[in-house]
Amino acid sequence: MVHSKFRSIPAVLVFLFGCAQSQSAPLPATGQNAPMMSSASESKGGSMSQQQFTKPADDELRKKLTSLQYDVTQKDATEPPFRNEYWDNHEAGIYVDVVSGEPLFSSLDKFESGTGWPSFTKPIEPENVKTKADRKLFMVRNEVRSAHGDSHLGHVFDDGPAPTGLRYCMNSASLKFKPKDG
Repeated sequence: MVHSKFRSIPAVLVFLFGCAQSQSAPLPATGQNAPMMSSASESKGGSMSQQQFTKPADDELRKKLTSLQYDVTQKDATEPPFRNEYWDNHEAGIYVDVVSGEPLFSSLDKFESGTGWPSFTKPIEPENVKTKADRKLFMVRNEVRSAHGDSHLGHVFDDGPAPTGLRYCMNSASLKFKPKDG
């Protein structure tokens, strides 16, 4: 459900100012903004290794995922704010990559950012996410991708709450929620 104060704002403006704000300064040195890894031999640690997950072929992904999940995870699309599955989810549990199943974020680190997308202060396992510069939309943002599934998840910004000061602004379509009691 779209909040009434956002009904008159075009989705483009919400997108640009919600999960697409420009980075005015580099992110804090957390290990999250390292260059993207290109092979299993470059991966270090983490709870899932490249040998445990082989990304399905594109035609298999198209069958496995909804069209929105495919567009977001494989074509770097962004879902609409306030009209996605997890932006207002308050259940206890974890969020995993919809493609690989690798654990990404905990409900304990989720917060209300007001952007209309699920936002987190940190990943569960820093090794399960990677970032790269995203120069689309005439600005530089830090795109977040899953390390093993290479799914586009969203972007990370340096305007989040303590203790990290980070806001991982994620697309619900790239996530699957696993409830604590489920």
